Amino acid sequence: MNNPSNRVSEFFENDSEGGNLLWQYVQSMNPETITQLSKPSSQEVFQVMERNIVGLLGNLPPEHFGVTVTTNRENLGRLLASAMISGYFLRNAEQRMTFEKSLQAATEANSFEAE
Repeated sequence: MNNPSNRVSEFFENDSEGGNLLWQYVQSMNPETITQLSKPSSQEVFQVMERNIVGLLGNLPPEHFGVTVTTNRENLGRLLASAMISGYFLRNAEQRMTFEKSLQAATEANSFEAE
């Protein structure tokens, strides 16, 4: 039986060609796609993602604490995966909210026309 932790570490370990699978995938993308995926479409999504990452790393005020985060490659990979999943989730939620607002506006416009 495969341990989920082993599957995650397989993804982030070097493969037989000497490279990381995720890194190879990112390198295969064109620069426009990377730019589009790297920037949240709205300030709201950016703020939620920022709070999520700060929450994962710890939220000590930098003016009072000299915070240094150390980790290993596997844990950094997990943090990256978590941030990516959160980003996709938030983007989908934002699209759904926009769709629902548009649908509501269209429904209201149709009800005014019917009167």
